[in-house]
Amino acid sequence: MTTAPNSSRRPPARITGPRIDGGDASGGPLDPNAVTISGVFLDPAYGPESTIESLSNFERDINEPGAFPYTRGLFPQGYRTRLWTMRQFAGFGSADDTNKRFKYLLHNAKTSTKANTGLSTAFDLPTLMGRDSDDPLSAGEVGRCGVAIDTIEDMHRLYADIPIDQVTVSQTINGPAAVIWAMYLAMARQRNISWDTLGGTLQNDILKEFHSQNEFIYPPEASVKLVVDTIEFQTKHVPKWHSVSISGYHIRESGSTATQELAFTLRDGMEYVEACIERGLDIDSFAPRLSFFFNSHNEFFEEICKLRAARRIWARMMRDRYGAKSEKSWWMKTHVQTAGCSLTEQQPMNNIVRVAYQAMAGVLGGCQSLHTDSMDETLGLPTEQAVKVALRTQQILAHETGVTRVTDPLGGSWFVEALTDTMEEEALSYIAEIDEMGGGAYPEGRAGVVSGINRGYFRRQIAEAAYRFSQECEAGDRIIVGVNEYIDEEESRPIEILQIPHAVEDDQVERLTKFKKQRDAKGAEKALETIRAAARADENVMPSLVEGAEAGCTLGEMVQAMADVYGRYNGGPEW
Repeated sequence: MTTAPNSSRRPPARITGPRIDGGDASGGPLDPNAVTISGVFLDPAYGPESTIESLSNFERDINEPGAFPYTRGLFPQGYRTRLWTMRQFAGFGSADDTNKRFKYLLHNAKTSTKANTGLSTAFDLPTLMGRDSDDPLSAGEVGRCGVAIDTIEDMHRLYADIPIDQVTVSQTINGPAAVIWAMYLAMARQRNISWDTLGGTLQNDILKEFHSQNEFIYPPEASVKLVVDTIEFQTKHVPKWHSVSISGYHIRESGSTATQELAFTLRDGMEYVEACIERGLDIDSFAPRLSFFFNSHNEFFEEICKLRAARRIWARMMRDRYGAKSEKSWWMKTHVQTAGCSLTEQQPMNNIVRVAYQAMAGVLGGCQSLHTDSMDETLGLPTEQAVKVALRTQQILAHETGVTRVTDPLGGSWFVEALTDTMEEEALSYIAEIDEMGGGAYPEGRAGVVSGINRGYFRRQIAEAAYRFSQECEAGDRIIVGVNEYIDEEESRPIEILQIPHAVEDDQVERLTKFKKQRDAKGAEKALETIRAAARADENVMPSLVEGAEAGCTLGEMVQAMADVYGRYNGGPEW
């Protein structure tokens, strides 16, 4: 096994030039035509000299589709044999409301035998923070930006009449991910559905919460321990499930550059790998079920090259740094979502065009599943019409554009290969910097990401990038159509917005109150003490959480049982 921190690094990339620091290398004003959103300086044109190193080491750096290091994609035939999963995100109001939307999406997705459809579940803020709907801190937020889930009964209603052994299910949950997953598994068992048949993904990436999204509950160290618990439990009991989706999406939505998103996401994934190895897990037993989640923003070629570079870096790290032997452990399987932060309230119909280009970038980059945002998401939760247009965008892309006929059709482009090299090199520089925060590359170093969180490193990096981009937009260096250019003062026609009535919260609290009265209170309390005991003994908490869900413990109660042991995290010195 190669352990040197830079064992997989390559010489500097061929694209060079000034970073965005208020001007170009000569001190003049920024030329937006020469610099990407992420600050990569571009030449006016590219030729063979731009990629001479990559081309002369073709098998090492590019190779054929389906061949290590998978720059050109994981599979030789690409989308010819199987399209990406068209995974639409839904969640609002009650479990019954979201169940209705799920069925609507599944109905409108049945258009092709090649298409593979999946459901992505959005949870409301109280659920994301591990609080029950009757918690005083939940007031006003129940069901507003996602579905409210308090009990196993809610989980049954959420997926009622949906064949969860046939449809893959993604759950966008992080801080209380282990609890929500335990409820899902308990629900499946009560429906006599074998865990062997369950396919889906638990987002479960807590590290990025400390970087960007802030929906953490426990301290970083305990939070990582819980992620490892789910990975270990999945490996033993739920073989088709992806126990963690390592997510750069939210890092990018917080204002990072594409390169920062690439580097921070990969390094988070490496932190989980290292923690699992420390637990004693064989890398080839769990690595094939890790998945990734990236943003697809407006800079078309940069987004394509980001995904190509990501596969290459991950493959080399898994093989050379961690010694994985299985080819499937080297694969980076990734979900892509179009950039919500790029959508505008002004001229919302323009968002349909933005989403279409971003989706095409994700497909040309080789994603395995894709979510397309709805054009009205800056105004409220998506309406049914907006959701249908977003889904149809993927279907038109798949069946009418011809992009599925060739694997990595941009491979060999002088510009694309050079930009891929640049993004790889810059990402590796970030990764090396994070390694040093933990005392060096694994196995000498440990927990570089957690150390970086405690130093406020990730937040500072993202904040600086977001500030630069904001300055460029305000100065007019970056044109946002309908916002700082091509403004239509007469365009004031309102569009339909989905409204969540307050009655949803009242009904959910009433339902929860009734559930608590009808359950076996002593059995629930006994189950909660079992959870605390598992946490105190530093055992895997998943078995006790599944039992807790079946015993009628609520989300908030199980989250608090672990908080009694792990404590709650209120932020480090940078907060």
